[in-house]
Amino acid sequence: MWWLLWLLGALLALFSSLDLWYFLRTAAVILKAWFQPPVYDITAEQVVSGRVTFNDIDMCHMNNARYLRECDFARVSLYTRNGVFKAVWALRGNMLVVGANTIRYRRALFVREGYELRSRVVTWDEKAFYLEQRFVLTKDGVLCAIMYCKQSTIRTTPIMQHLCKRKVECPEFPEDLQHWVSFISASSQALRAESGLHDKNK
Repeated sequence: MWWLLWLLGALLALFSSLDLWYFLRTAAVILKAWFQPPVYDITAEQVVSGRVTFNDIDMCHMNNARYLRECDFARVSLYTRNGVFKAVWALRGNMLVVGANTIRYRRALFVREGYELRSRVVTWDEKAFYLEQRFVLTKDGVLCAIMYCKQSTIRTTPIMQHLCKRKVECPEFPEDLQHWVSFISASSQALRAESGLHDKNK
């Protein structure tokens, strides 16, 4: 009896101090992706199906923050299946960190509506992968939201060479993505100047 009370107390402490569902779902996503066929084309689009539940909504439609959370899980699946996670670990590199993201909401997702979350690596540079993630309504193909994400890492080029076993040229940046990257760079420079980092580096 006491061990049951201790277990319930431990679970209550975990759920109250950590977002335990997030970690449990991440583990489930990795496990599911591990048993799916690998994807050898790193730029190939991968699709994850979802449905809006009562836990996802505010004012009867999907909460803005939930889109970003679902994108997190979709990227975990993407990187597990295309081998990026495995390459990062093999090279003892830094884990992928979100450096920036921008999302545009076009049509609300309502409770019980099904959608496809379509994720793909658009291109990369020496410091980051750039991804596009789209929420597409299952019933009629309407694009509900689109997000660009900059996933920063240390030395992206060795990761690609490890995956492809050869030197790989990155795809060209689409025009809209170029504008977004320019905005990120300008914002970074402005913030560095504001904090006086430029003066300290001189």
